[in-house]
Amino acid sequence: QPDPAMTAREASRMLEDAATALQDADGARDRVEALTETVRAYEHGLDALRAGIRNAALRERTILLVFEAERERLARLIGVLQRIEDAPAPAMLLHPEGPLGTARLGMIVADVTPAVAREARILREQLEELAMMRALQDGAVGQLEAALTGAQEARSALSQAIADRVDLPERFSLDNDAMRQILESVDSLGSFATTLGETPAETTAGLPDFESARGTLRLPVLGALLRRFNEADAAGITRPGVLYAVPPRALLISPWPASIRYAGPLLDYGNVIILEPQADYLLILAGAGDLFVTAGELVRADAPLGLMPDGNDETGTNLIVSDTLGGGAGLTETLYMELRQGGSPVNPLDWFAAQ
Repeated sequence: QPDPAMTAREASRMLEDAATALQDADGARDRVEALTETVRAYEHGLDALRAGIRNAALRERTILLVFEAERERLARLIGVLQRIEDAPAPAMLLHPEGPLGTARLGMIVADVTPAVAREARILREQLEELAMMRALQDGAVGQLEAALTGAQEARSALSQAIADRVDLPERFSLDNDAMRQILESVDSLGSFATTLGETPAETTAGLPDFESARGTLRLPVLGALLRRFNEADAAGITRPGVLYAVPPRALLISPWPASIRYAGPLLDYGNVIILEPQADYLLILAGAGDLFVTAGELVRADAPLGLMPDGNDETGTNLIVSDTLGGGAGLTETLYMELRQGGSPVNPLDWFAAQ
C-alpha cells in the first residue's frame, strides 16, 4: 500500500501548482489551452488527494483491527508497563529471600524488560501512526474544499474563455437538414454511428495518421474503468464499448486531432460527442453534460470538448466520508466510450496508453 503521508504531500504539491496555473492563465497567450491544462491539473491533484485519504483511512482501519484482535495482550502489556512505572526503586531492588533472591529477580527482569520494551515501542509507533492517519484525514477536509472551489473556478473560467475567443475553430461544411433526418430515423447509438460513418468528413484527409497513435493516446477523461469492451453488466447485457466512472464536472478532452461529426443529445444517452480522427474511424463519447464544441468543428489534440454532468456536488466533509468507503465512492457519473473502425466496434483501450 502506498505511503498515505507521501501521497498526501504529492497531492498537496499538485494542487498548489494547479492554483498557481489558474492565477497565471489570465496572462497566457492561449487562455483556452492554459485553462484546459489547469482544470486537468486540479483533477489529477484531487484524484491524488482522494487516494491519500483512502490509504490513510485503510491504514487507520488496519491498526484498529490489530488492536481489537490483540486487545487482551495489549491490556496485559499496558498493565505491566503501569506496574513497572509505579513501582518505587527500592522495592524493585529488594527480595524477601535476601541477596540470592534479588539476584535471581534481576536476571528475570533483565530477560523480561527488553521484551516488554520492544512491545511497548511497537505499541507507541502504532499509536503515533494512528494519530498521523487521523490528522491526515482531518487536514484533508479543508484542502479538499479549497481544491474543489479552485477546480470550479477553473472550469468557469474555461467556459468563459471558450465563449469569448475570437479565433474560432476551423469548420467544415455540414448538411443540417440531412443530420436532422438521420436523428429522427435512428433508434440506437450504433445505427447512428453507422450512418455517419458512411459519409466521412472531407477534412479528415489532412489530419495526422490515427493508426500510428495506437497505444499512446490520453484518455478523454480522468476516471476509473467500470466495464471493459463487450463485458456483461449486472443484467447480463454486453455493449461494444467501455464504461468509466468519473467525478461530476470532469473535463472531457479530445485525445487526437479530429472532426466533430456530432455533438448534442441522442436518445437516452445524454449529450453525445462523435469524433472522426481519420476516415473509417469514429470515437463516440456518451454521457456528457455541458458541451464546448458543435458539429462541424475541427479540434486539436487535448482540446476541451465539454464537462460531465453536475451529479450531486459534495462538500469536502462528505467526500472524506465517501472516499473512505472505496475507490469509486466519489465517481458518481459515467462516460461510455466506443470506437468504430469501418463501421464495426473495436476495443478502444487498444488505442490508449496504460493508465
